[in-house]
Amino acid sequence: MKVFFGSDSPGSEPKMSILPKLRCITVDVTGTLIAYKGQLGDYYCMAAKAVGLPCPDYKRMHEGFKAAYTDMAKKYPCFGYAAKIPNVDWWRSCVKDSFIRAGYEYDEETFEKVFRRIYSAFGSSAPYSVFPDSQPFLRWARQKGLIVGLVSNAEYRYQDVILPALGLNQGSEWDFGVFSGLVGVEKPDPRIYEIALEKAGNIAPEEVLHIGDSMRKDYIPARSVGMHALLLDRFKTPDAKSWRQSGALVLPDLMAVRDWLTKEEVLAADQQA
Repeated sequence: MKVFFGSDSPGSEPKMSILPKLRCITVDVTGTLIAYKGQLGDYYCMAAKAVGLPCPDYKRMHEGFKAAYTDMAKKYPCFGYAAKIPNVDWWRSCVKDSFIRAGYEYDEETFEKVFRRIYSAFGSSAPYSVFPDSQPFLRWARQKGLIVGLVSNAEYRYQDVILPALGLNQGSEWDFGVFSGLVGVEKPDPRIYEIALEKAGNIAPEEVLHIGDSMRKDYIPARSVGMHALLLDRFKTPDAKSWRQSGALVLPDLMAVRDWLTKEEVLAADQQA
């Protein structure tokens, strides 16, 4: 599938500016605006130690969690949205299965103490860090008069607790959010982007640019509904080469996106002069 972003071929410069045509920018969250800090095992270890248990093996814990999360997400997608499972209960089942798969079985009382610490930690800003260009870029976009939306496969605590604790607030950095745990649709389902268009005020998809870090979850589904899209390669992933070969515009960070859009704006002014 080759989808070229405003250009005649991959890597070539767009012939027309896109910024004057935009009314909205939507942005992925994890990997684009924020990143996990440390390892999963760090937080599971701290929780176990806090109740007098030995630290679980990091590798086994990581593999156990990955398998448990995949299974829960398949059985009860969007953090149990359709099944009306409370968020805390969804995570309790996931975390318990993670420990069991890793070879650790605790009695109910002990597990509950460990789980509460883990659930609390991941509902705070502690396990996350904000990329230094995230807040400046979002504020710049809003100052330009653009509507800024977040589109993420995340639960409600991202919107209500985690992002505000990280200094990314609705009203100053972003205008609306589409979180899978709150809307019941998750990437790569294109419907999550259609919901974003509705929340932005039912604007036309060609007036929206989506920025993400996944060809499968961000670029392809956003383009499939008619939105513009580009990808960030913050971590020098080997996949970036194939992204470019597929026709995607790939930039290193959000400052590069701003520079690209600003250059586009100057280009448009020159063309009109």
